Amino acid sequence: MRFFLKPATFVAALTIFASGLSAETRTTDPNNALRQAELRGLSSVPSSRFAGLLTAPKTETQVSFSRSWLDTQPAATGGAEWACLSQALYFEARGETLKGQFAVAEVIINRVKSTRFPDSVCGVINQGTGKKYQCQFTYTCDGKSDAIREPAAYTSVGKVARAVLDGQAPALTSGATHYHTTAVRPKWARVYSKTAAIGVHLFYRHTYRTAKN
Repeated sequence: MRFFLKPATFVAALTIFASGLSAETRTTDPNNALRQAELRGLSSVPSSRFAGLLTAPKTETQVSFSRSWLDTQPAATGGAEWACLSQALYFEARGETLKGQFAVAEVIINRVKSTRFPDSVCGVINQGTGKKYQCQFTYTCDGKSDAIREPAAYTSVGKVARAVLDGQAPALTSGATHYHTTAVRPKWARVYSKTAAIGVHLFYRHTYRTAKN
């Protein structure tokens, strides 16, 4: 078992140790001068410098594709990018498995990273919304209300969006930039490479390189 001392406690211990050396030891021990020099050096170091060495390292959140894991996560908040991604997950994948929701979010992030799509989450999601049914994500151009009528579901996908934007989620789709449900068979799927099947969605990427760098 590893023990961690607070920096102030460690410095205090050094001081007590130094003061506890007897006069005899200080004069007869040939190595005493070196120890005294080391102690003086350590005791002069600000306690904040020891913080990184004497405290337990932080651990990153590990995503688990289970509802029990999601329930333990705090309610998510964020700016425009988070709001756009949460809304997209709500309308595109709220009925999917948790893993499927993460996969849909990953496609959006993959598009952001691609030179062939806008370079922001909101830009990707709202691409081509000028004409009805000629957009990338149907809910943005189908003319229907975008009101959130299932707040519990929105809270849930908001947590997924937060984890994805924070880089906590592992890759699931091998760089996919497109997806469709198993209920349809779009023509473009014939010439794209299928990379994954998760829940009711199939995921694809084109032969072009998606990463900007």
